Amino acid sequence: MILKNCTVYTMAGDTIEQGYIQIQNGKIVQVGHGQPQKTEEETLDLQGARVYPGFIDAHTHLGIFEDGLDFEGDDCNEDTEPVTPHLRAIDAINPMDNCFEEALRGGVTTVVTGPGSANPISGQLAAIKTYGSCIDRMIIKAPLAIKMALGENPKSVYHDKSQTPVTRMATAALIREQLYKAKHYMEEKRRALEEEDVSPPEYDLKCEALIPALEKEIQVHFHAHRADDIFTAIRLAGEFDLDYVIVHGTEGHMIADALREEGARVLSGPFLSDRSKPELRNLTPESPGILIGRGIPTAIITDHPVIPLQYLTMAAGLAVREGADYDEILKSITITPARICGIDRQVGSIEQGKDADLVVFEQDPLLLCAKPSMVFVDGVRRV
Repeated sequence: MILKNCTVYTMAGDTIEQGYIQIQNGKIVQVGHGQPQKTEEETLDLQGARVYPGFIDAHTHLGIFEDGLDFEGDDCNEDTEPVTPHLRAIDAINPMDNCFEEALRGGVTTVVTGPGSANPISGQLAAIKTYGSCIDRMIIKAPLAIKMALGENPKSVYHDKSQTPVTRMATAALIREQLYKAKHYMEEKRRALEEEDVSPPEYDLKCEALIPALEKEIQVHFHAHRADDIFTAIRLAGEFDLDYVIVHGTEGHMIADALREEGARVLSGPFLSDRSKPELRNLTPESPGILIGRGIPTAIITDHPVIPLQYLTMAAGLAVREGADYDEILKSITITPARICGIDRQVGSIEQGKDADLVVFEQDPLLLCAKPSMVFVDGVRRV
């Protein structure tokens, strides 16, 4: 297929006026200016519409908190024990959840989804497409990261159970303890391979799940709202040389210079919501703009279902209203989350070789009244 006569917002360089996009086998094979060469391929004249890469939300619980269900559809928090790195998001995601269709109709074609923040270590996150019926065929990368949580959530969950952790100290200690166990386990496995007279350790699924994080093959995403919790995440990451990302970073705007010095990356949000707990008292939609202005890689997230996924562009528009640079905010829901999560070779921009995940708008997508007229996933029109 060829999409022609459109303005192409590549998110990888200059915007192409009166451009075209050529698609083959689900991939972008050419992006150019003017009219494509004559071809027998199907050609779709977009009559001046705007084309963007499919939007990306880098922190959600899509398909794990199912729409309109209570316990029956809630597979987000295994709050029976505080350390569960071996749990895999893909074993809980239901692609038949109504919210996949709503996300797609909102132009969101890729999400990172996974367990919640009840546990200090809660499990493995996955990057997936929002179109499909079988999760195994929707995966971009799984596991993408290990989810860890600091602050009020694990404290409050386990306080109600009269179980550790009930303090921030214990939350950090549990994370540290399990990482040390996994590091020792990894070293024992390596030693057993190198020395014939050394037996390998007894198989430990929790430690096995953390080895890719210790070897920086996958990331660690730290749920942290308050400034002190953000610094605890950075401290833990430094102790174990982890490839880390700060999720939420609600008070990040208050410590932006320090975050820049630390080389932190932030998934900012949700801020289209109320201050539902004490650690959100400094919540502000100005935060993404402040962080971006300090040179901190920042993506906007909905934390679906806290904010329904189809309102990702609305949250982005709110950030612009509160002072963020417009072009940078467009990047914050396209190429920036792709880069932060290490999936930018596949999604996030309109470039040769990338997946043909495209969203077509007749107007500015950050307007409240804007709605995609077409959505393509892997080169096939889905909306």
